[in-house]
Amino acid sequence: MASVDVVAVRRMTDTLFIERSLRSPSSTRFWGLLVLAGIIAGAGVVGDSVATVIGAMIVAPLMTPILGSALALVLADRSQVVRCAVLVISGALAVVALGMLLGWIAAPPDNFASNSQVSSRISPRLIDLLGALATGTVGAFALVRADISDTLPGVAIAISLVPPLSVTGLLLTVGRYHDAGESALLFATNVAAIVATGTTVFLIYGVRGTAQESGLTVGHFHGRTLAAVVAVVLLVAVPLTTGTVTVARDRALAADARPVAEEWATTGKWQIASVEARNGIVVIGVLGLPPQPAPTELRAALDRNGMADADLEIHLVGGRTHWCPADTGGCTVRGAGRS
Repeated sequence: MASVDVVAVRRMTDTLFIERSLRSPSSTRFWGLLVLAGIIAGAGVVGDSVATVIGAMIVAPLMTPILGSALALVLADRSQVVRCAVLVISGALAVVALGMLLGWIAAPPDNFASNSQVSSRISPRLIDLLGALATGTVGAFALVRADISDTLPGVAIAISLVPPLSVTGLLLTVGRYHDAGESALLFATNVAAIVATGTTVFLIYGVRGTAQESGLTVGHFHGRTLAAVVAVVLLVAVPLTTGTVTVARDRALAADARPVAEEWATTGKWQIASVEARNGIVVIGVLGLPPQPAPTELRAALDRNGMADADLEIHLVGGRTHWCPADTGGCTVRGAGRS
């Protein structure tokens, strides 16, 4: 059976358990890096910059208390479990607050509708859980094996923790509450996966026995603790399954809507910049010069092609946004009257 030595266990506890004093080196490091990561991630999302967002992933220290929760569960150290959980929750809320602040300062006119960093984090699926489980396993494995600890930066990039929280804050600012909840679900998925895989790896490597040998306080590990961790993962999997079905449906809807939209745009010599579907809503980006083709004509064309039950949102790049609900035959300009 795989095992770790006393030195490794001491290294793990020193790395994962952040000291209580806010002035301690581990605490100031955690909060300092977290605030900076939140700012970097928020700026990267607002600027739609992949490189900047990746930088935030590397800087972000949230992986530490999350894996700390797993280690505390294995050691049955209730006080550390509570402390790590508080750090994760308070850290997450801090990043969301920073995202909201940046949203108030720099929210674009289209409310991030065309932002790829946002759209990639508001449709979590089962495949995201699978990836998070694999990445969390690598992260825990790198902790118990010092010889592969150089993989941790890659783990930080692969497991997205701070960017979804920044997206949540930004979307709350612009009133996209459902999508904000979806990005928060992605974060929760990653947390559940890291805790589950971390707990499993630490148990397999016999961390409890070695910790007792090293003089650390180790409580009684109950089977229901492991059952609770598994239950949380399964609980997260339920909305992810729904999300997987929704994404598949939306992709089919977008594929059906694109030729209809392109035919509509040619009547005014406009161009279709993008066609997406989000939770059953067709979202179309359009480029061109006045006069614009009538939005009601596109609404009618979608109805004729079997998409009468799908709401329609038309974004004129550099112009207005038209909202054309299903079963109405009409459209409204955001903040204006019927058109």
